[in-house]
Amino acid sequence: MAKVMKTMDGNEAAAYASYAFTEVAGIYPITPSSPMADFTDIWASQGKKNLFGMPVKVVEMQSEGGAAGTVHGSLQAGALTTTYTASQGLLLKIPNMYKMAGGLLPSVIHVAARTLATHALSIFGDHQDVYAARQTGYAMLSSGSVQQVMDLAGVAHLSAIQGRVPFMHFFDGFRTSHEIQKIEVMDYAVFDRLLDKKAVQRFRDEALNPESPKTRGTAQNDDIYFQGREAQNKFYDALPDIVAHYMAEISKETGREYKPFTYYGAKDADRIIVAMGSVTECLKETIDYLMSKGEKVGLITPHLYRPFSIKYLMDVMPESVKKIAVLDRTKESGSIGEPLFLDMRAAFYGHKNAPIIVGGRYGLSSKDVDPAQMLAVYENLKLENPKNDFTIGIVDDVTFKSLDVKEKISLGDAETKECLFYGLGADGTVGANKSSIKIIGDETDMYAQAYFAYDSKKSGGFTRSHLRFGKKPIRSTYLVSNPHFVACSVAAYLELYEVVDGIREHGTFLLNSIWDAEETVKRIPNRVKKILANKKAKFYIINATKLAHDIGLGNRSNTIMQSAFFKLAEIIDFEQAQTFMKKQAYKSYHKKGEQIVELNYKAIDVGANGLIQVEVDPSWANLPDDVKKEDSKYVGTEFVEKIVKPINAARGDSLPVSTFKGYEDGTFEHGTTEYEKRGVGVMVPKWIEENCIQCNQCAFVCPHAVIRPFLINDAEFANAPEGVKTHALEAKGKELKGLKYKIQVSSLDCTGCDLCAEACPTKEKSLVMVPLGESLEAGEQVNADYLFKKVTYKDDILSKSTVKGAQFAQPLFEFHGACPGCGETPYITLATRLFGDSMMIANATGCSSIYGGSAPSTPYRKNSEGHGPAWGNSLFEDNAEFGLGMHVATETMRHRIHSVMEASLEKAPNAIAALYKDWIEFRDDRVKSTEIRNLLVPLLEANPAAAGADVILSLKQYIAKKSQWIFGGDGWAYDIGYGGLDHVIASGEDVNILVLDTEVYSNTGGQSSKSSRAGSIAQFTAAGKPSQKKDLGYIAMTYGNVFVAQINSNASAAQTIKAFEAAEAYPGVSLIIAYSPCIAHGIKGGLGKSGNQGELATKCGYWPIYTYDPRLEQEGKNPVKITGKEPDWSLYDDFLMNEVRYASLKKSNPEHAQALFEHNKKDAQRRWRQLNRLASADFSNELVEVKEGE
Repeated sequence: MAKVMKTMDGNEAAAYASYAFTEVAGIYPITPSSPMADFTDIWASQGKKNLFGMPVKVVEMQSEGGAAGTVHGSLQAGALTTTYTASQGLLLKIPNMYKMAGGLLPSVIHVAARTLATHALSIFGDHQDVYAARQTGYAMLSSGSVQQVMDLAGVAHLSAIQGRVPFMHFFDGFRTSHEIQKIEVMDYAVFDRLLDKKAVQRFRDEALNPESPKTRGTAQNDDIYFQGREAQNKFYDALPDIVAHYMAEISKETGREYKPFTYYGAKDADRIIVAMGSVTECLKETIDYLMSKGEKVGLITPHLYRPFSIKYLMDVMPESVKKIAVLDRTKESGSIGEPLFLDMRAAFYGHKNAPIIVGGRYGLSSKDVDPAQMLAVYENLKLENPKNDFTIGIVDDVTFKSLDVKEKISLGDAETKECLFYGLGADGTVGANKSSIKIIGDETDMYAQAYFAYDSKKSGGFTRSHLRFGKKPIRSTYLVSNPHFVACSVAAYLELYEVVDGIREHGTFLLNSIWDAEETVKRIPNRVKKILANKKAKFYIINATKLAHDIGLGNRSNTIMQSAFFKLAEIIDFEQAQTFMKKQAYKSYHKKGEQIVELNYKAIDVGANGLIQVEVDPSWANLPDDVKKEDSKYVGTEFVEKIVKPINAARGDSLPVSTFKGYEDGTFEHGTTEYEKRGVGVMVPKWIEENCIQCNQCAFVCPHAVIRPFLINDAEFANAPEGVKTHALEAKGKELKGLKYKIQVSSLDCTGCDLCAEACPTKEKSLVMVPLGESLEAGEQVNADYLFKKVTYKDDILSKSTVKGAQFAQPLFEFHGACPGCGETPYITLATRLFGDSMMIANATGCSSIYGGSAPSTPYRKNSEGHGPAWGNSLFEDNAEFGLGMHVATETMRHRIHSVMEASLEKAPNAIAALYKDWIEFRDDRVKSTEIRNLLVPLLEANPAAAGADVILSLKQYIAKKSQWIFGGDGWAYDIGYGGLDHVIASGEDVNILVLDTEVYSNTGGQSSKSSRAGSIAQFTAAGKPSQKKDLGYIAMTYGNVFVAQINSNASAAQTIKAFEAAEAYPGVSLIIAYSPCIAHGIKGGLGKSGNQGELATKCGYWPIYTYDPRLEQEGKNPVKITGKEPDWSLYDDFLMNEVRYASLKKSNPEHAQALFEHNKKDAQRRWRQLNRLASADFSNELVEVKEGE
């Protein structure tokens, strides 16, 4: 059979191989495994056939536990069933994994192995999750590269079917799951030939079926349970040989050697490493390097980790081995060693002349693992007594476990070209580089590899694309540190990051610069110029930003930079590259319309023509070092300076363990985003004061709290910068007499989303977008630094119940890493303006937890009194319960205060006793209990012997009533967390729930949820979602004692504010469901246009807004109040077609789309009629009569 080569990542390789054997896939999204399920869903929607001649039946469940239950049930009924997962998702499957292993069912779980949430959440890769499931009875098969994933995924299925033992096939999350490689694709005919069809038939014949009924899953007692467990030993004993057989068959087919354990290195090695996963590819390069120097080293890779076969281990173990280092990509606190290390020691137990075996940890949370680290491990083995329980890749200056690592070294093939691209999140750089890899991998005979590194911003963050191209397969599973070619999309990065530091001699540097050559040379740091001169590098600039704007691509300069790369890098002929780029552009963008395709064609053409070579002056090598200017305005606490700033400058890897002394539990200081000043907005708003009507609408819609209205008194005005004095207005309104008014933008914090300018209601706009440079040159950042820090927030003059009044309050949530134009964050900002100083927030994992608390960025901040929202994240699935626990704990402490005060009333001095009495009466009033605290605490501190003083002072932080909030998205509220949410809703406790409803799993890449509507395209519903949206508000109303509000800030800011105030004041559970535009919706014109689209959502009936206050029912009044007019249903289709999630289905399948859109609209109309009926009903007979004497 002819080889078929294709460029893909590890997730696609696993999905491709598993699809062949899968009849049913029970799925649920979790990073980084979600693309496996998405590929399966897409192929099934396209009719792709498995080995049984049918498309896979894909079932998306509400959680990973639910998916595991579906897999279990499907297997019991006789369908070969697969699932895909990672991290906490795998942990949620563990109970069912025991059941499936106990039932000898041929389940296969493909795992993109990922870090577990401990002191912090991390989405990146290591082996903590798979090791946590090693006791379940699942066989465990490890792959270390994209090619191995393709080759061994099928072995997992084949072995499970023949051996009757379920398999967990795992590979490193991100490093393998998302690494793109050119690989050989397995032919399904090979799988078909190897499939044990008799075993498949036996499996079906033994399935649960009323035509041959049997009982499974009995309850057993102490008399027989033990024997039943031991009865299965024979299946595990036989399994290594079954796996070895299938591996041998795959080896014959591919020419690549596979065994349960493989050996690489010198035949007479005296020092070897034992390791699994992607590190093994790096180790092979390291071994080749050391062997070329005459060293006798080797590597043993366990592919079959469970069952652990000592026979197959010893078959490949060189007899010459004297010392072994076992590397584990996990941390098991309190253990005498990590799992693989303990297995290896056990394997040699009782052996004569057993080698010295030491163990170490590496690469947690995808920390890069390079040859220098592997050299350090081999150096350690040279010692007479090698260090055990070591770490590599970090500096442990506390417990001194780390090995010393020398300078970085790249050991790839000499002819491989390495490239490094620095981009701005969501500017398309990563997408363009994926396209480049596909072009070179699929269109030429060259090999290609790509790996992408990101910071924790949702978009607008810092991205690095690590690309390699060569004529031989690429094994370098580590970051590019010594590139031939460097491209940078953001000139400001040269000041922030070490962009060109590793560039090779005679390398090429491409900079996207808005200046000409002369000005560029003036502006770039001396450090960069020195490096370019010393390395004799070529230097090119291109104004991709201007070119993109000129041709209509907005901020997306990616295709222009891609074209320039192909022109300069000389990897393939440029004319050929242009043809391939256009072919790829059509494939990527045709669903978005011909216009987008044509714009990208133009970008490809102009990319090469816009290049300007900048002469690198050899004298630059002698330039003085840059004088580091530390702007005192942005100097923070020791935590900010020693931890936050190095991490933000991409130097977090170099921080030693001692840096985190005092922060071992994962606690981070509040308000670190104040010091970031990222300057990522290409265009930022400029205030035209003469047009302004002082409505404050701009501040209300701002997702990042970067634009604020200020009221300035005389003293503040006298000390203000000239820019404030020149442009401030007299504040309108009699209450504001004598105060100046100014709208101020913090230019360096703005993301340039355009929402404020779009929302401005004045005929002649009071806000216009201008280049960031123009704003800075006009002194706007100087103005902002003064107003934001030196001017008091005068929020006690106007009522916070109005849009205008609320915006004068300080937002205690600011400058976060959410997408520009995010539709969720204005709601959170508003909540912190209204009651941020008393908020406790439990935040479900998702977008809101990532932009709400991704190290080192903490956007929740304190006010001038040191108070602010206390924020915590537990997991995805348990957030409602987590928040309830916070509330119960707080109230338990307050009950104790109550008890102490009651017992002390007669003994305490009169003034203190009066305050005790007041507090007991008003303890559940947030404002009054705070006022009482402010009076009581100083009195008790002055009278420490007063009755109750000691206990109350020890609990003083609980005196003021807390505003308990539970935040999360629709994936949490409608799906994985719904069971817990329902329980909390039913509890009657005084908690507030905010559901940020984007109708899609935004954080994991855009999968469908039960909030998604019919006809919407998302991951896992590639053919359009067939079912309607769950009505969470209506469900909550059925309890009869829950305050419910469905809101849309774009449709009615007033209703939004009133809903928040009413929810917080309600003495019980309150639920707010907030319409939240998302980048995943694909709104025409981008999120900057989401205000108009949001307004249309309510106007057309898609998202009616209402409140339900059950207290009104007791007064005989209707508890439901709808805000707004009867929907204009004629606008409904316009609304849908404004979003790619709907419009793309119409392009690909018009008839199917029309049927689903009609279903969508009919469901909206049904909901409206139902809501309207309820709002029109007579509740007079519900009036609660108060009997005389009560």
